[in-house]
Order: sequence, then structure tokens, then C-alpha cells
Amino acid sequence: MKEIKHLVMSLSPIERKILPFLELPIDEIMSHSGLDEVSIQRALEYLSNKKIVNLTTKEKEIIDLGENGKKYQKSGLPEKQLLKLLAENPKISLQEAASKASLSDNEFKVALGTLKGKALIELKEGNIILKASQDEITKKTLEETFLESLPRNNKNLQPEEELAIQNLKKRKEIIEIKKVKEKTIEITDLGKQIQSEKLNENLIEQLTTEMLKTGGYIKKQFRRYDIESQVPSISSSAGKSHFINQTAKYGRKIWTDLGFKEMTGSYVQTSFWNFDALFQPQDHPVRDMHDTFFLKIKGKLPNKEIVEAVKKAHETGVDGSKGWRYKWDEEEAKKVVLRTHTTCLSAQTLAKLTPEDLPAKFFALGKNFRNETIDWSHGFEFNQTEGIVIDENVTFRDLLGYLKEFYKKMGFEKVRFSPAYFPYTEPSVEVNVFHPEKKVWLELGGAGIFRPEVTEPLLGKNIKVLAWGQGFDRILTDYYKIKDLREIADNNIKQLREKKFWIK
Repeated sequence: MKEIKHLVMSLSPIERKILPFLELPIDEIMSHSGLDEVSIQRALEYLSNKKIVNLTTKEKEIIDLGENGKKYQKSGLPEKQLLKLLAENPKISLQEAASKASLSDNEFKVALGTLKGKALIELKEGNIILKASQDEITKKTLEETFLESLPRNNKNLQPEEELAIQNLKKRKEIIEIKKVKEKTIEITDLGKQIQSEKLNENLIEQLTTEMLKTGGYIKKQFRRYDIESQVPSISSSAGKSHFINQTAKYGRKIWTDLGFKEMTGSYVQTSFWNFDALFQPQDHPVRDMHDTFFLKIKGKLPNKEIVEAVKKAHETGVDGSKGWRYKWDEEEAKKVVLRTHTTCLSAQTLAKLTPEDLPAKFFALGKNFRNETIDWSHGFEFNQTEGIVIDENVTFRDLLGYLKEFYKKMGFEKVRFSPAYFPYTEPSVEVNVFHPEKKVWLELGGAGIFRPEVTEPLLGKNIKVLAWGQGFDRILTDYYKIKDLREIADNNIKQLREKKFWIK
């Protein structure tokens, strides 16, 4: 009995508040106790340490709204929006319907396909003809009814709900299935004894100066502190740098130790610097919206002398070359993009150099963006390390030497080079490093000597410039045992704390 009394006296205020409601679900405990979920979870852990409750955690699947699902729950699915338009215009041309419907091109196509599949419309001679009755127009579809019921457990679904899920899964980000952890509370025999005790919620937590002055502590009860229970462990790695920043810092040190100066610049660049100055033709596939993120603004071009020199390189060539033999468009060069590589910084750096600055060595290490479909091996952003060496006396072997030294310091002893093609270097190589555990060669980037069509417009004459652009994220994936590139951007605090330091 003495032990029970001591235990009751040691209960914290939040433990006392939730004790009467332990038979209820957590959301109801929140309502009755007035505590938030985090405080309740903390109190439950305290009670578990004291053997007052047993906690079990089970994982369950929850069907919830995706980003598009949240939008459609308010505005209606695309097919319902189109159906409402057709209710006012039973026969309308495809072109007019597309312009009047507040839908994207993809949403409009999905809406057409869905309504046609349900025989609610007919497509004839470029027109949409409404075939649905008034009841079919106003009646909620299976999908709409299901969306209104979310979020919910992925169990005990009716057959029509299963069908709705299958239909919605085929469409982008309307629903998502999450795995959540559900905590079950079981009150122990000791817990039941504690619940039957009188719980005084007015125990004094600490002795203050004011109490000593006024004697306010006299005849009051102090909470008994439990110094034997286990407390949560504190991460020894709290406050450390993000592992990407650790690796980038090390990479920067390699280049600066080799005598390089760092280049920096904006993520947002004109097509001129990102493509044109690097002798990439204006009809090249990488300049398509499917590959590059374009912004809805126009940028400014550099001074007329550089613009004319780059234009000449594209149209008629320089130093004996024939160029791309097309009419170069200045407006195309003004288009603004999220930089697709750090090589645009190399171009800008070359344009600023004077003869007195040479010879020179520069590097960059930063983020770039590509319009990629996200999966385990691709992301829409990635880190790259860039370098240029401007010197009349350098050779191709110097280029290979710089790269070998960099990768050796990054932990890769075996480096292999193979011939390659890039629009702005000649000769060009691809760089591969050997993975000692997987016994395979990994491709990590490209390198070469800048073509005259790049160096002459920017430097005023054709000078040898060694250049490389190496993928940086793939270098660190093996060290940190990352199998999915999406983990690089995952802000899971627990995993970040457990990540080892970059030590080479």
C-alpha cells in the first residue's frame, strides 16, 4: 500500500489528467483532458515506464486525400465540372469546351475519357454532345461519395468502394494510402489500483523564493520525484550539420586545397547562360519544357559584344568551324530557367576574366534542376560539382589528373575514363568510378576541353579550358547506404540523427 501511495505521489500533472480516461481513444482523451496529442503520448510513455499501462503499436493503412483530391473535394472532380458546363451547353465544340472549362489540358482529357467511358457524352465531328439525363448530372458518382468519406481505414470496404479506389488510383494524386502507427492502451492491474486512488492535482512541483518568503509551502504536499524510472535517451548527434552539407564542405575543401577558387551564382538563369553560351543549339531536346523548368518571365542579355559573338558561333561558327547553321533567336536566349547544370557559372566566369587574370582555376558545387519523373534513381533537383582550368599550357592529361585526384580524396581508388560527346567540349570523356562492394563501374559525370565556339566568344580568343561537371549526390549515396535518392531530401529527424559523420 505504501508503494501505491508513493507511486500516486510521483505522478506528473499530465499523467493525473489522463488517468481517468485511459479506456478511451486518444482523440477522446484529448477532449476530456484538454491536453494536446504530444502531451498525451508523453504521459502514456511515463505511465508505461511505471507499469501502469501496457502500450502496443500496430501499423495500419489509411486512405486519405492527395493534393489533387483536396482540390477536387472542394471544386468537384474534372468530369463533374465538365458535366456542369455541358448541362448549359448540350452541344459544344471541343475547342470551346476546353477554353470555358477551368481545367488543365490533362484534366480536360481525363474528364472527356471518364464521361465517354460512362456513356454520358458522345464525341462527334469535333463536338461534345451531352447524353446524360438531369438525374445523372446531379447524382454523385461512386468516386465523389468515396472522396467525401476520407480519411478512413483501408479495411472493411464495400465492393463499390473498392471499385472507386481502383478508379482513383489510376489518376494522379487524388488519393494516397498512408501507413500510420496506432497505439493501443491496456491498463494493468496496478493501473486499475491507481485509478481507484484519490488523485490530488494540486501537488507542488517546485519550491519557489516566494513560497519561502510567505510560508506558502507549509502544510502543502510536494510531488514525489521518481529517480529510478528510465528516461528517454538523448541523441548524441544533436545539432550536427546535415550530411549533405558535411559532404559538400569536404568536397569544397578538396578543390580549394588544389588551388581552385569557388564560383557561385543564382539558381535562376537566362537560357543565354544556361544553353547558348555553351554552344547548345536552340532546337536541342534539353531546351524542351519536358526536360527543363522555365519561368514565365524574360531575362536580360549581357553586353552586345558577347551576344553578337555567341550568335556568330551558332550561325556561322568560329575558328574554322561552321556553327549550327541556323538563325539564332535572341528572344529564345532571353527565356529564364532554373539552371540545369552549374556549367552556366563557368560560362559567366569566363566572360568576366581579363588577360591579367590568367591562368586561373575555378570550381562550383551546388544545386541544379531538371524536369524529371521522380523515382528511386531520379529527382527534379540534384547537386553537381563543376570545374574549369584556364591555361594555355594545360593538356588533356591534366584534366584526367585533376579528376583522379578529386575522386581519390572522395574515397574512390579506381577511376576510368571513356570517350563521350557533349555539345560544348571536344575531346570529351565520361567518368566512371569502381564500386568495390557491388563490383560495378558507376557513371558520375562528363568532362572535356571547351570547344572554340565556347571560349572564343567569352574570352575573346581560343584558349584551352579544361572543364568538368560531376554528379555529386551519387558520390555520397554509397557512404551513407542510400538506396533511394529521395532519402536525400527526406527530413526524418530520427534518420538524420543516426546518420554517421562524413569521415574520409
